[in-house]
Amino acid sequence: MNDLLTVILLGIVEGLTEFIPVSSTGHLVLAGALLGFKDGSGGAFDIVIQLGAILSVIVLYWRRFLDVAVGLFSWKNGPVAFVRNILLGFLPSAVIGALAYKVIKTMLDAPAVVAWALILGGIAILVIEKMAKTIRTESVEGMNWRTALGIGFIQCLSMIPGVSRSGATIMGALMLGVERKTAAEFSFFVAVPTMMGATSLALYKEGAALAAADISNIAIGFVISFIVAAIVIKGFLAVVTRYGFAPFAWYRILIGIVALIWLNTP
Repeated sequence: MNDLLTVILLGIVEGLTEFIPVSSTGHLVLAGALLGFKDGSGGAFDIVIQLGAILSVIVLYWRRFLDVAVGLFSWKNGPVAFVRNILLGFLPSAVIGALAYKVIKTMLDAPAVVAWALILGGIAILVIEKMAKTIRTESVEGMNWRTALGIGFIQCLSMIPGVSRSGATIMGALMLGVERKTAAEFSFFVAVPTMMGATSLALYKEGAALAAADISNIAIGFVISFIVAAIVIKGFLAVVTRYGFAPFAWYRILIGIVALIWLNTP
């Protein structure tokens, strides 16, 4: 398949899957293997194009971020709590991600790990959503620091390709008593510093080895994922509010089973 078309398709896959709990990295690994995509960027492609999708959050929620920034100047409780919780949600992955970078990079080349993680993650979502009934938090600003930090540690599970960063943070939030829509929005917001950090680390580690073609592929995938993700976010919130997370859980299980069959077919 033409390399440009492959990169565009991978950008679409990233934009479609970044914010729903199905693992965008896992889908990129499986789609890359299916399409025969040869990533010469040392894994940087899969990480950096995710930032394109993440930046769509800033565009769609620009007024929320602006209100927080303005509120910080007068040290209002709401904006201060918002920033505190986002930073606490980000901190564990920043530390553990930097320490475990080589291990994470190795797992990006393991489609079988992705397939099993998709299946087990889908089962976990079904179980957690049945169990998580008590709601104690209905806004990011109303979240206490222990809850935010706890979600941050749970997010670290998403360093295993196929687990899903949004899935880990949302399910972690539900277990800790956060309301569905708030859990999804917190996942969106904490993704901004998390993926900025992951992108910076990937470019620092692999930047010197990137060829012109790699940089071009990353740039194209980045833009495509940004556009597609901006379209997907609103629809995702509507589905979650009405149906919960079960549809995504069953999708994960189905895709994981199909992937295992495909990977084990001679």
